[in-house]
Amino acid sequence: MDRRQAASREQRPVEVILADDHPLLLRGLRQLFDEDERFLVLATATDGERLLDAVARFGADVVVTGWVMPYLDGAGVLRALRERPGAPRVVVYSGLEDPELPREVRALGGAGFCSKQQPPEALLETVVAVAAGMMVFPYLAGATPADPFAQLTERETGILHALAAGGTSIQLADRFGISPNTLKFHLKNLYAKLGVGNRTQAVALYLSHAPRR
Repeated sequence: MDRRQAASREQRPVEVILADDHPLLLRGLRQLFDEDERFLVLATATDGERLLDAVARFGADVVVTGWVMPYLDGAGVLRALRERPGAPRVVVYSGLEDPELPREVRALGGAGFCSKQQPPEALLETVVAVAAGMMVFPYLAGATPADPFAQLTERETGILHALAAGGTSIQLADRFGISPNTLKFHLKNLYAKLGVGNRTQAVALYLSHAPRR
């Protein structure tokens, strides 16, 4: 997101599409978002296929979807949307108590995960953060994937290459036409996906894999 896009985001509400297979929960979610002026609900859906139809018809900034749904589940939705240019970012909202689920969501290209066990306000803040370009997941323990670079976006891959070449933060922001704050968002997401804590560790991991790439 460049500076003009960031300014545009501040001037209008976050456009969302909501999906869940429980009609009562879906109605409650719509009310929750409708009552918050930061959001504009474009559509709701009770299954994954209707959700994809709504995305094709209305577009959106963020999709909030359940995981277990008829016809096409959350995993299917993520796979379908990651193939669409300009697709909305996806937050999975699930009550499943599976510690591996957030990891799977992230691996499939999701931008955030929120448990239904958390207060409703947590979902709202997750969507705000995701709309701003951040990745929002609970702490994921365990090793990074065998190829930790496979989950990076094209922009994140470019930033990683520039980091390895020794570019400063100001140089990187200028090179990619983004603000320093937007660069920080990308770096935070990049470090989280690679399972590292800083620039030095990210570059070291990149260089250790470079001969095999």
